[in-house]
Amino acid sequence: MTNLELVLNMLAEATTTEISREKQPAGLEQNRTIAIQGGTIAGNTRKEIEEKIGKPVVSAKNAKQLK
Repeated sequence: MTNLELVLNMLAEATTTEISREKQPAGLEQNRTIAIQGGTIAGNTRKEIEEKIGKPVVSAKNAKQLK
C-alpha cells in the first residue's frame, strides 16, 4: 500500500463520516448510499491523480512490504 493509497482510503472514510453527520441517515440503505458517495469522491480523486502522474496509484504491496 502506497502513501497515496492510504491517503485516499482516509479521504473516503473522512468524507463518508462528514456526509453521514450532515445527513443523519436512518437505516442500512441510507448508510449504504452515503458510503457509496464517500467512495465515489475518493475514486474520482484517484483517477484524477493517476491522470496527472501517468501511472496507477494502487499497488499490490501491503504496508509491511513498504518498510
